[in-house]
Amino acid sequence: MTTPDLAHRKCKACEGGVAPLKPQEIETLLKQLKGWECDGDGKVIAKSYAFKNYYQTLAFVNATAWISHREDHHPDIALGYNQCRVAYSTHAIGGLSENDFICAAKLDRLFEL
Repeated sequence: MTTPDLAHRKCKACEGGVAPLKPQEIETLLKQLKGWECDGDGKVIAKSYAFKNYYQTLAFVNATAWISHREDHHPDIALGYNQCRVAYSTHAIGGLSENDFICAAKLDRLFEL
């Protein structure tokens, strides 16, 4: 399950019927991300991003929507003036899949621009 660079991977369609990641797999994948945290149930990963102003925050949210559309994997986003919180979960399987980590890595790359 470990990959050298999650940000270069592509999400795979997930319509259910697959087991969510196990705690050990989640831990391994989380180590490849900066600042992402997993909830206590192993069903959601989330991260907050800080910005200088509302314009930068909204630009990041819009770019996140574009990435989400391309990957066909959509997060929950909470937006504020100079910050947003992004949370990923694979609802079809009631937990986390590799798709969540791929998208998280892509957002981290976006934030570095």
